[in-house]
Amino acid sequence: MRSSHSDDGDDPILTTREAARLLGIAVSTAQQWIEQGVLPAWKTPGGHRRVLLSDLSTLLRARAGRSGQLDGAGHVTDPADFLPDSNCLLPGREHARLNALRATGLVDSDAEAVFDRLTWLATQVTDCPVALLSLVTARRQWLKSRIGFALPETAREDAFCSHTIAGKGPLVVPDTLLDPRFRHNPLVVGEPHVRFYAGFPLIGREGFKLGALCVMDSEPRRLREREMRALEELTAIAAEEIRRR
Repeated sequence: MRSSHSDDGDDPILTTREAARLLGIAVSTAQQWIEQGVLPAWKTPGGHRRVLLSDLSTLLRARAGRSGQLDGAGHVTDPADFLPDSNCLLPGREHARLNALRATGLVDSDAEAVFDRLTWLATQVTDCPVALLSLVTARRQWLKSRIGFALPETAREDAFCSHTIAGKGPLVVPDTLLDPRFRHNPLVVGEPHVRFYAGFPLIGREGFKLGALCVMDSEPRRLREREMRALEELTAIAAEEIRRR
């Protein structure tokens, strides 16, 4: 832990909460990183921890290659997307999962016909108006492909697919208003008023669940066995394509 700090004003001094916000993690996670020496810090005479912005930037570069990392398509991806939050639904393996996701180079990449065909087929075999292929980062659910859904991404805490990747198999929610996990979700109480969700995890290299292929509807419903099987096959095709990256 750092015992001295800059007083010249050229290197801003951050509180633990400010550092956590810039890293896109929970305050408790930032505190753990400080205790473990991952994030250098020092204590004020009053016992409060402080962090230099330069040290925070160094951490981001070390964990994400370089700040403002560019993917192959020229998009800017925030390094904090791949820094784990201790409040996530996947404690323990989240850091390795995020590294596997980053290695695909798919987050914030351009649309690809191979994935767009799969989401289109998902709507056709289920008659659902919405189909998504999501990639779940530390802070957000980014949509590699989407049909019938206006947003290119959502906050992770609002993402149904975040629950899907935390489970052992597909997640089917026949009526979101009857499920305490989702009845107050912004995507349920507001646009697009999701009432039905079915998500199938995308298994990447080393068995990590990187996201999901899902369908949604604004009305409660259930999937027939043949619809479930069709979605499983489409998900397997998507996962095979991702593992080639």
